[in-house]
Amino acid sequence: MLVAGTHSGAGKTTVTLGLLAALRRRGLTVQPFKCGPDFIDPTLHRLVTGRVSYNLDPRMCGPDFVRDCYARHAAEADIAVVEGVMGLFDGGAGSSAALARLLDLPVVLVLDARAMAESAAAIVKGFAELDPRLRLLGVICNRVGGGRHLDMLREAIGQHCRVELLGGLAREADFVIPERHLGLYMGDEAPLSAAALERLATEVTAAIDLDRLLALAATAAPQPVPAPSFVAVAAAAPRVRLGVARDAAFCFYYEDNLALLAAAGAELLEFSPLTDSELPSGLDGIYLGGGYPEMYAGQLADNRAMRDTIRRWSEAGRPLYAECGGFMYLCEAISDGEGRSFPMAGIFPTTARMPADRAVLGYREVTLTAPGLLGPAGSRLRGHEFHYSTIDPMPDEIERVYRLADGRAEGYTRHRHTLGSYLHLHFGASPETAGHVVGWCRASRGETGCRREGIMA
Repeated sequence: MLVAGTHSGAGKTTVTLGLLAALRRRGLTVQPFKCGPDFIDPTLHRLVTGRVSYNLDPRMCGPDFVRDCYARHAAEADIAVVEGVMGLFDGGAGSSAALARLLDLPVVLVLDARAMAESAAAIVKGFAELDPRLRLLGVICNRVGGGRHLDMLREAIGQHCRVELLGGLAREADFVIPERHLGLYMGDEAPLSAAALERLATEVTAAIDLDRLLALAATAAPQPVPAPSFVAVAAAAPRVRLGVARDAAFCFYYEDNLALLAAAGAELLEFSPLTDSELPSGLDGIYLGGGYPEMYAGQLADNRAMRDTIRRWSEAGRPLYAECGGFMYLCEAISDGEGRSFPMAGIFPTTARMPADRAVLGYREVTLTAPGLLGPAGSRLRGHEFHYSTIDPMPDEIERVYRLADGRAEGYTRHRHTLGSYLHLHFGASPETAGHVVGWCRASRGETGCRREGIMA
């Protein structure tokens, strides 16, 4: 099923987390997914289910990869629950409705019912009839004022709509997860204790007819599991060791990127730029994802041993790929907007500054203008950009290897094999990219005397 809202803020994350917790409590293996490019909701899904949550974004990855990803992972579970994005029909080709049509997913509609009664039926009727290709499984009302209010909603929806009201969560059960500038707190940071999740599961079990929901969901046609076309089988060539920065400052990764890299022959070894003084031993490449380096700039600056190690790695010509927050870490400094500046790895001669006047947000398509870590010149890649920081003008002598669809040049390179960018690329859009990364790391072995340079890796 796909859980969609009538609008952003209707409560679909609360309902999704509650359903995940309640279904897992029943002993079901629940596979979560997230519609769109969001990094944060999948970490909450994983916290609740204990399973990796995957992004399903046809606009970014293309329909074939999305079908493949959904079918493979859903087949491993008793039930698949997809959290939508924004309102059901918002977002065009990247909308929840577009994904539901692509995967033939029945939709559970979340309606914020506070301050309305009979009018709820008009909203539900509109959502149910706007696109006849969609199958609305049922409605869950959020922020219900009490038993009488729920009865009024049930009567109105039952009288005017051919859609069932599956239940309603009380206002008192509203589950608030604090937000910050890039969205909700991550799963590992959010105040979602085991007791809080248990309480949410109890609320959902009491308020929603789960038996009926499961019976309706069981009528959805299972997706055929395709032959493994996008997840490549690792070649017989020696595997490479790829260091992946993973901590509170660097936590934004598309799980499919990591899976594709592993399938292409990479052994993934996590390390923390916040707390580790050395890289894992024997690395052939480094992947610095996005996250919140600006929130931990002081701690990153204090870890001079790691900053120096990363800088020497780059100067030695070893493969290093950094996205968004990882790219900020490779700059000379991060300025927090309050007059404080924190030294970073110093690979790119610029400063990342917080906050910008407004967020930079949107899907991106790039063409590589030179061969490198991600593939040959002319390769076309897709991803997403979302950040509040800006960088000071990058010197002209720093090569740009991305040409964006709007003509801008981005994708900055240093020391032959270091690539930094504000873009989060999704390798599912061009699955051969993972093979290029692994091949580039493998080919770089022996090119440089990194151990003679004193790099502990």
